[in-house]
Amino acid sequence: MAGLYIHIPFCKQACHYCNFHFSTSLKYKSEMVNAICQEIELQKDYLQGAPLETIYFGGGTPSLLSQAELEQIFERINRFHSVVEQPEITLEANPDDLSRTKLQELAASPINRLSIGIQSFAEADLQAMNRAHNAEEAKNCILWAKEMGFENLTIDLIYGSPTTSDAIWEKNLEQAIAFDIPHISSYCLTVEPQTALDYFVRVGKAQPIDEAQANRQFEFLIQYLQCNGFVHYEISNFAKPNSFACHNSNYWKGVPYLGIGPSAHSFNGESRQWNIAHNAKYLKALQEDGIAFEQEILTSEQRYNEYVMTGLRTIWGCDLKEIRSFGAAYETHFLKAIHPFLADEKVLRNGENYVLSTSGKHLADGIAMELFFEE
Repeated sequence: MAGLYIHIPFCKQACHYCNFHFSTSLKYKSEMVNAICQEIELQKDYLQGAPLETIYFGGGTPSLLSQAELEQIFERINRFHSVVEQPEITLEANPDDLSRTKLQELAASPINRLSIGIQSFAEADLQAMNRAHNAEEAKNCILWAKEMGFENLTIDLIYGSPTTSDAIWEKNLEQAIAFDIPHISSYCLTVEPQTALDYFVRVGKAQPIDEAQANRQFEFLIQYLQCNGFVHYEISNFAKPNSFACHNSNYWKGVPYLGIGPSAHSFNGESRQWNIAHNAKYLKALQEDGIAFEQEILTSEQRYNEYVMTGLRTIWGCDLKEIRSFGAAYETHFLKAIHPFLADEKVLRNGENYVLSTSGKHLADGIAMELFFEE
């Protein structure tokens, strides 16, 4: 099995915190769709015939695609790839795009899962983030999506914003539960370099992130969702049983995937490659029947470090049998490096499996870095 990721590099407007690759000019959207279709053909052998179990439209804002543009992309996918009988097909969407008409079109398409960028149900949060939608649209799009038959829904929520008090954060989670959303991805607001938020913090127009508040809201998130039947299956992801995101879970489990579009990444188990993060250069390369990308052949050290980084973030954790497959030196290093985290119960051991404790989840990246192997 394998996955397909398609990056749609357009947005109506730039959120202040976002550092993903996108353009707010839609001038070349049709040319980009044509180029994406061409790349699908050029990359038809990358997955060596493995059937697609998941297809994921990310961005950017894929909900900006018209029905005809989606049909064009699906035609090209089905022509050059085999797809399993019941694939998970996800489209990332912004609430302001999800009118009843748009949702009716999506419901008639092969898309069977929506990832909606709610971020918050509070007006002050949405304005501070420079989101294109308002609180009413955030609520309506969920109701309408369910009316159109979309039960497999996930929403994004952001905590740790200076405008998100503990009371607002609790109301956001209460609202999500009231809508009976089966999957929630939740992220701490971070100040990424070269974003509008970074500039505003530096010049004093926005408050810096309060780490104590962010940690407090993360702990409340874990407790509240677990009390409401959610499984905390990855640091930023919570789902009802049987509602885990198949596409993202496969990322964390090392399943091969092909990335199409500017800035998209691909992984086949032995190498990783990434397309150029520049729309004009991406289009130019495809016009000349080429793909502008860089490739890295992964060493055993890199594969081990990636396994530790991704595995430790999930409920599946790190399996000593898998670590042993990299070589005896990796097993020796792992067991030595993880000992202090076991001692202070940041990591828990179950046989040969190692997972983060609740307190360890606050330190996931730092713990992983301590476990990395370096020659």
